[in-house]
Amino acid sequence: MEEYSLTVGKKNQGTRIDKFLAAEFDDLSRSYIQKLIESGKITVSENTVDKSYKIAAGDFIKIIIEEKESEIKAVEMELDIVYEDQDIIVINKNADRVVHPAPGHYNDTIVNALLAHVDNLSAINGVKRPGIVHRLDKDTSGLLIVAKNDKSHKELARQFKNRSVEKYYYALVEGNLAYEKGKIEAPIGRDPNNRKKMAVRKHHSKNAVSRFKIIEEFKHHTLVEVKIETGRTHQIRVHFSYLGHPVVGDKRYGSKNLLKAERQLLHAKKLIIIHPGTGEKMEFEAELKSDFKAVLDKLRRDK
Repeated sequence: MEEYSLTVGKKNQGTRIDKFLAAEFDDLSRSYIQKLIESGKITVSENTVDKSYKIAAGDFIKIIIEEKESEIKAVEMELDIVYEDQDIIVINKNADRVVHPAPGHYNDTIVNALLAHVDNLSAINGVKRPGIVHRLDKDTSGLLIVAKNDKSHKELARQFKNRSVEKYYYALVEGNLAYEKGKIEAPIGRDPNNRKKMAVRKHHSKNAVSRFKIIEEFKHHTLVEVKIETGRTHQIRVHFSYLGHPVVGDKRYGSKNLLKAERQLLHAKKLIIIHPGTGEKMEFEAELKSDFKAVLDKLRRDK
């Protein structure tokens, strides 16, 4: 069983509780949240509410999630496979897909699709996360590498832990940056006011380093390539919000989203690894997804 709690701020008052929580919790679908409300697993200041309840500033929301223990099913779904051999699969993840099963997402994840595609995945992370060496947020698209066997998993996990994997992202951020390239070194920890958010903090935090360079500039937005030297939760989203240039569409970290993007425009563009079987250095690149491309095309037309 997992238990979460948060206090509503002034900027969110008047929002329907199911809509508010779906925005706050990436891995919980709105329909699943509604089921939790109906079953009394979500309370407001210790009182049950219905799904149409509009939250008020100061409301204390408590959520209880009972883990669903069951075998993960193989489900036929389209996978955008960039590379595959006997040891690894590299996919270009869609932005609306959760990586592994979680409350509210048991049969529509990358893992479900992988189980339908291959006979074997590494078992190191257990039944719910077979083959998963690293993850991307639900609304982040791009490269995800999956291990087909335990030997490959251990070697890839070692590379990620030692920070020898080179990870490059494309992000469309709000505003125009003061420098063509730069280094953001700001420690990240859990936001003390909301456990589902991260924040730049002096204490109770870990070192976080992001290097960026401008790819393309627009009137009020900038496309940047970001190389992350550390792998903190929401690192790029937090760092650029801290600079005052949140990722477009990332409402959690302050995006005004004037472009009306349906998700945060963040894409894992390039991965460089040492192949866990052959020892060969390999570089993978993933094209931007169509929604990201469409926003860039519109910005280019409006230049």
